[in-house]
Parts: sequence; structure tokens; C-alpha cells
Amino acid sequence: MRFLLLFVMVAGLARADGERAGDFDYYILSLSWSPNWCALEGAAQGSAQCDRDFGWILHGLWPQYRAGWPSWCRTAERDPSRGETAAMADIMGSAGLAWYQWQKHGRCSGLSSAAYFAAARAAFEAVKRPEILRNLTRDVSLPAALIEEAFLRDNPDWTADMLTITCKAGHVQEARLCLTSDLDPRVCGADVRRDCALADALFLAR
Repeated sequence: MRFLLLFVMVAGLARADGERAGDFDYYILSLSWSPNWCALEGAAQGSAQCDRDFGWILHGLWPQYRAGWPSWCRTAERDPSRGETAAMADIMGSAGLAWYQWQKHGRCSGLSSAAYFAAARAAFEAVKRPEILRNLTRDVSLPAALIEEAFLRDNPDWTADMLTITCKAGHVQEARLCLTSDLDPRVCGADVRRDCALADALFLAR
């Protein structure tokens, strides 16, 4: 009887460890501006990403609920190999980020690691990253709304309610695009549509 009670308690804890894989409403494709991330966090961490000339990198492809998001989900899919995560470093900056994103978000997609990374790469490559931002020759302070306008101008199939620009510590941080499960742009949930309102956000040149 004691063994049965212990088994039930342990099983209950396991079920509480993360949401069920594949149960979500849409994706967020998160792009991070590498020079800003390196200035705020990466350089202090000694990240190899900061030794390379990256602009926008793929932060992650995140399954999302209409409100909130799943994370650290239970899945029967195996974890990616070192080769799989290393192969994502060209657009994610490092194999370590690819591994972390799989663990926290990719497992929630219900996809295999290979299919998840393929979807993430396809979504990233479908985005036209504004050339004007990649060609800056000096650091600038600008309204964060201009970053959104640049993305919308270069991606005419998007509308403003499909994209959010975030800031951190006075810097432009990320561009987040909402996508269907088929990777088509869609309207973001109300909890995601919170654009950075800074009029003098820092955007560092590459």
C-alpha cells in the first residue's frame, strides 16, 4: 500500500513537470539583435557568438497559447545530437542556444528535434531582415517603433499586430513575429502585443 501511494505521488510530480508536447495555438519567431545582446549579456558570459559578425540571429521558435506559453514539455522525442545543435549555430549564434531552445521550447512543439530545427530555420529564412539596419556604420538611438516599421516595409505581407519589438535596459532587444503552425504570419495574442515605447532605444552597429 505504501509503495502504491509513493508511486502515485511520484507520477503526479512527473505530470506536473511540464505541459503536454504539441498542445499549443501558434508560434512566436524571436529574432535577437546580436550586438545588443552581446553588450548586455553575451560578452560578460564569454559567448563565442560575440566573436562573430552577427546581426539578427534566431533566438527561438516558441510554441504559444492564446495567453501564455508552454515550456519544458514532456515528449517521447529524443534530444538532438551535438551535430544537430552545432548545425544551427550559423543562425543561432551557438550550439548551446540551440540546445537550450530545444529543451525549453522545442520539446513543446510535438516535433522531432530534426523537424523542429528545420521549421525554425525555414521560418527564420522566410523573414526579410531590413538591409538598412544591417548596414549601419555607427551606434544610434532611435524610436523602437522605427525597427517595427523597417520590418513591415520589407515584409509587406505582415501587419503591425503580427510583430512586436521588445527592449531591455534601454536597448532594442528582439523582434518577435507571430506564426501559425504552418509558419504563416498571423495576429499575435493580446499578451504578446506589447511594443517597446522607448523614443531613444540604443541600436548598436555590427
